[in-house]
Amino acid sequence: QVQLVESGGGLVQAGGSLRLSCAASGRTFSSYAMGWFRQAPGKEREFVAAISWSGGNTYYADSVKGRFTISRDNAKNTVLLQMNSLKPEDTAVYYCAAKWAPFYSAYDPWHTYDYWGQGTQVTVSS
Repeated sequence: QVQLVESGGGLVQAGGSLRLSCAASGRTFSSYAMGWFRQAPGKEREFVAAISWSGGNTYYADSVKGRFTISRDNAKNTVLLQMNSLKPEDTAVYYCAAKWAPFYSAYDPWHTYDYWGQGTQVTVSS
């Protein structure tokens, strides 16, 4: 069992930055690949970024590549999403998710993840 709690969302102007944090409970955090997803009103949940259990591999949606950076600290049971050069279209609820590493493949869809946080709102004003 893994419990995830996101923090760091808020309101920012276009071009600004935010850093989202996801704190995980449990001793098996390093056994999970971690992902960030987002969902805007009226839209499907979409992949943002993911990181392998070791942190050695990272994956990004084309829409955020070069602007967002995902990282993890297995000693602290945390995963971060640094978001720079934010755009109004980045506005959404952002969710942290965990997937059992042996079953993880790059760009796995959201519905294959095992555990989810409650989400944190990110609003980018123009």
